[in-house]
Amino acid sequence: MDLFSTEAIINLLPYDGVVNYYRQVLKQKEATHYMNTLLHTIEWKNDEAVILGRHIITKRKAAWYGDSAYSYTYSNITKQALAWTKELLELKQLVEKITGTTYNSCLLNLYHDGEEGMAWHSDDEKSLGKDATIASFSFGAERKFAFKHKKNQQVVSLVLENGSLLVMRETTQTHWLHRLPKSTKIKHPRINLTFRTMVN
Repeated sequence: MDLFSTEAIINLLPYDGVVNYYRQVLKQKEATHYMNTLLHTIEWKNDEAVILGRHIITKRKAAWYGDSAYSYTYSNITKQALAWTKELLELKQLVEKITGTTYNSCLLNLYHDGEEGMAWHSDDEKSLGKDATIASFSFGAERKFAFKHKKNQQVVSLVLENGSLLVMRETTQTHWLHRLPKSTKIKHPRINLTFRTMVN
């Protein structure tokens, strides 16, 4: 695998957490290859959520993979992890090398265009443990990504590029929300891989 640039931007957050951004972990050609492969080999399903008591089926699609059949519950929906694909294992090993962290699972999201996004939330489920490191790999369309402090509402934003890696560490999930805002200008799909470590 050809590592293109693993130089991280120093902490993007001003306080209460650590977020590192690696602009181009993969060259564009290689990132596009993974994008196309993931589109066709992952078992994508429409994501589901329970919001204010209503069962919602999203346009966005998702998938959940791991070392074993881990159960993962968020928004009152439980997923069972599928076995790693060849490409996911390759990317997992790359992310582990860069971040110095071992991951046992990955939540994938497929956004077909800019009409699909993700509302403010934190990845702070008990199954992930406290102050967990989460590594987010982006493929496809460039999208804006934002953090908002839970107490003072300060916002920090950046653009996630094709083949880039965003790593959230330490107390980030405790003190900050994050989201992927919608944009009608974006007509191409984006795939996001979030590598995580499930704890017993």
